[in-house]
Amino acid sequence: MRLVLSLLLFLIFLLVQNNISDHFFQKKSSQYLQYLKTLEAIELNYDAAYNNRGVSKHNLDDNYGAIADYTKEIELNPDFAEAFYNRGIAKNDLKDYYGEIADFTKAIELNPDYAEAYYNRGIAKNDLEDYYGAITDNTKAIELNPDFAKAYYNRGLAKYYLDDLNGACLDVRKSVNLGYTDSQDSV
Repeated sequence: MRLVLSLLLFLIFLLVQNNISDHFFQKKSSQYLQYLKTLEAIELNYDAAYNNRGVSKHNLDDNYGAIADYTKEIELNPDFAEAFYNRGIAKNDLKDYYGEIADFTKAIELNPDYAEAYYNRGIAKNDLEDYYGAITDNTKAIELNPDFAKAYYNRGLAKYYLDDLNGACLDVRKSVNLGYTDSQDSV
C-alpha cells in the first residue's frame, strides 16, 4: 500500500511539474520537430537545409552542432549571407567574439544592406570594448533601418562607455520611444 501511495504521489508530482513547465516542453518539442523535418530536407538535398538544421540546433542550445551545419552550408553555398550571419550568432553564444565579427563582416560583404549583421557586429565590438567600432556599426544599422530600436540602445551603451552621457541618453531614450522596453531602466 505504501508503495502504491508513493507511486501515486510521484505521478501527481510529475503532472503538476508538467503543467508548470508545459510551455517550456512545448517549445522544445516544436524545435525538435523542426530539427527532424530539417534532417529529412537534407536527405532530399534541399537548398539551405544545413542552414535550417543549424537554426534548429541553435534553438536547442547545440551551438557547436549549429556551427558545423552553418559551415557545411557555407561550403555548399559560399554566397549565402544568412549562413554566415547565423554562424556569427552561434559564435556569440560561445563568446567567440572575433569569430562572430568575421562572420558578420562576411555577411555584410555579401549583403551590404544587412542591418542585423551590422547591429550584431556592433554588439561583439562592444563586448571587445571597441566602442567606436560599435558606434559605427550601429549607426549603419540605424541608417539602413531607422526604427531599429535595439541598435539605438546598443549605440547608446557604447557612447556611455566613452563617457558621452548626453549621446547615450538620447540613444537609449530613442530606443524606448521605438518600443524597446528592456532599455527603460537605463534612461
